[in-house]
Amino acid sequence: MDNAKPRTSSIEINKDEFRKIGYRLVDTLADFYDTIDRKPVTSGETPSQIQSALGKDALPENGTAASALFDKATELILNHSLFNGHPKFFGYITSSPTQIGALADLLAAAVNPNMGANVLSPMATAIEKQTVKWLAEFIGVSPTYGGILVSGGNMANLTAFLAARTAKAPKNIKEAGLANVVGEMVFYCSKATHTWIEKAAVLFGHGTNAIRWIPTDTNNRMNLTVLSQTIDTDIKDGKKPFLVVANAGDVSTGVVDDLSQIGAVCKAYDLWFHIDGAYGVPAAVVPQYKKLFEGIQDADSIALDPHKWLYAPLEAGCTLVKNVQHLIDTYSAHPVYYNFDSSADEPTLNYYEYGFQNSRGFRALKVWMALQQIGKNGYIKMINEDIELSRLLFEEAKKHPELEAVSQNLSIATMRYVPLNYLQEVSDEETYLNELNEKLLNKLQSGGEVFLSNAVIGNKYCLRACIVNYRTSINDIHDVIEIIVREGRSILEKLKAE
Repeated sequence: MDNAKPRTSSIEINKDEFRKIGYRLVDTLADFYDTIDRKPVTSGETPSQIQSALGKDALPENGTAASALFDKATELILNHSLFNGHPKFFGYITSSPTQIGALADLLAAAVNPNMGANVLSPMATAIEKQTVKWLAEFIGVSPTYGGILVSGGNMANLTAFLAARTAKAPKNIKEAGLANVVGEMVFYCSKATHTWIEKAAVLFGHGTNAIRWIPTDTNNRMNLTVLSQTIDTDIKDGKKPFLVVANAGDVSTGVVDDLSQIGAVCKAYDLWFHIDGAYGVPAAVVPQYKKLFEGIQDADSIALDPHKWLYAPLEAGCTLVKNVQHLIDTYSAHPVYYNFDSSADEPTLNYYEYGFQNSRGFRALKVWMALQQIGKNGYIKMINEDIELSRLLFEEAKKHPELEAVSQNLSIATMRYVPLNYLQEVSDEETYLNELNEKLLNKLQSGGEVFLSNAVIGNKYCLRACIVNYRTSINDIHDVIEIIVREGRSILEKLKAE
């Protein structure tokens, strides 16, 4: 290498070329956003068709011009994807992402701060700290709650789970391990809890037998009488209860548990009170639903996902804790190769001490910018509109003679297709309807007109629509009813022909 010349690299894109590629990409994306409602929700292609479009080229020996690569990538992504920003995407709980979030991710990636330590990300750390404070204010708990941005609901809940265990286990658990804890550590959640709880049981050494699955009542809320009885039984049997998980918007039906009463149970037994609000807790900002979330301020920890009902692009989850020292006690380490110590005059926040990751991306920027662009009142309006649209979908299903409206909570509505005059043709009504609706869902998910998911409620296989989508309109709701019924009739005719 000639010391007199600056280093050159094939990965560097010069200023003019970078500007040209960037402008063209932004123009393309602006058109994409403007026309997304006229595109299919999904291409509906099979994995082999997707592979064919991508090709099976070997690893390139030599490079390709960046402009050509962006042309290729843009064509692949925009013509062969599922668009959760489409106004008729109601599947699972993935929101229509904000444009400001997409631009924020570009800015964050350009600077590329390492969010593990303040010295590596001084402004980014300050923005994340402010974002966490704002999120606490947003959902109605004290802004003194602290926390960390993580990848999503699984990580938000898992991060809190270990903090709970550290707080409630003997002080020597880090050194001695679970095997030396007196009494099996057990924890409690409703039957409606997300599968993250099983991951926690397996990955953190408890085993799934440590989970106490509490049945739900007729409203799909945790049965509090059974909860207290189960805790009493475990204590008598020499177990060590340490955690209760409440749902603030369960993933199947959107139901919110009685947070106030669960908090009271936790206080009575000195258990950690965790709320899984990954989906539903942002609705606490809407005045008419605030009462539904009474007791939230008693939680020791809360999981919420800005990439769900705050419309942030993936990935953005958050763990909030009443006392951040519990995170530090759980995750902090000080190896000799870390020069991240706080100064005596001004304590420093190093996020590697708050969670699993050391190197971390700048997830907070897109959330921080959207909270300011939209404001609290803007979110109140959008979240309330999502709920109203879900309610409209439920009511329209209730009115239609070929649909059975099953449940509606927050912005989740469930229903199933029930054809007219079918009973004389079947011997097992529920099995028949379940199979019919499963086939219908598969058809809808690949058809490109609307994208729904499923829920099983009281042994009924249901079509599930979760609206966390600021692009969805009243017209979309009426269209979806027509599409479901039309495709349901089509599936029915095929079954009759078999």
